[in-house]
Amino acid sequence: MGDKTGRWLERVPGPRYVFATLPRDRPMKAKPDVVTAAVLVIGDEILSGRTKDKNIGYIADYLTAIGIDLKEVRVVSDDASAIVEALNGLRAKYAYVFTTGGIGPTHDDITADCVAQAFGVTLELHPEAVAILKERLAKTGGELNDARLRMARIPHGAALVANKVSGAPGFWIGNVITMAGIPSVMQAMLDEVAPKLKTGTKLLSETIRADAKEGDVGTALGAIAKAHPEAIIGSYPFIDEKQGPNTNIVVRSRDADTLATVKSEVETMLAEVKSQLGVAR
Repeated sequence: MGDKTGRWLERVPGPRYVFATLPRDRPMKAKPDVVTAAVLVIGDEILSGRTKDKNIGYIADYLTAIGIDLKEVRVVSDDASAIVEALNGLRAKYAYVFTTGGIGPTHDDITADCVAQAFGVTLELHPEAVAILKERLAKTGGELNDARLRMARIPHGAALVANKVSGAPGFWIGNVITMAGIPSVMQAMLDEVAPKLKTGTKLLSETIRADAKEGDVGTALGAIAKAHPEAIIGSYPFIDEKQGPNTNIVVRSRDADTLATVKSEVETMLAEVKSQLGVAR
């Protein structure tokens, strides 16, 4: 609160205000934009172990690089009620939901059906999707039979997501982006939608090699994390072939000054801990 002289009222203990001269031209840091996302992986083959997921890590790296925070990943079976329930829960919670799997030509590819049900819209043969399949089959051979036509069924109102690898498109409705489970196809689809995504302030990251065991630095590291809630601090143990158990400490922040401050405190802490332990590395 200020007055006409440019002085600012500052609260002091008790029911009073006192005037204090404060630097009114001090730059205020803008609050960082945070855009969140979830991934819904669909398929019995993932849960049975028959197929090893290769998409989650790729999507996580990709989204982090463009300024979207991946906050949650769920894996569900080819069960319609489970897919719809998970999809509705995630799309209400996050800015984007990326689904992978279940948009192929077989009976258990029910993702399109479930997305349509979740949004309360009909599932229709999309003329452009049909044309894409016809063009693809004309080049590669094969019949546009009922099974392949399943891949042209798109929820009403959805936009197609191009598939430059194998033709059959994904789709985007509301904040849900439905992609194939085959990694190369999923990656191509992600490239297609990325320029259209709203992104936030990117997380900056610094990695510090501790040259100490995780248990030796855990307490002090926790104190630094508590003092800097605006930063994200993680510790990741690994085995060094020559020196044995070791730890990487990763500091993340959307603010460069905060990142530098916390990194410096971590480095100072590590020097003190290793000095106490008599560690010379």
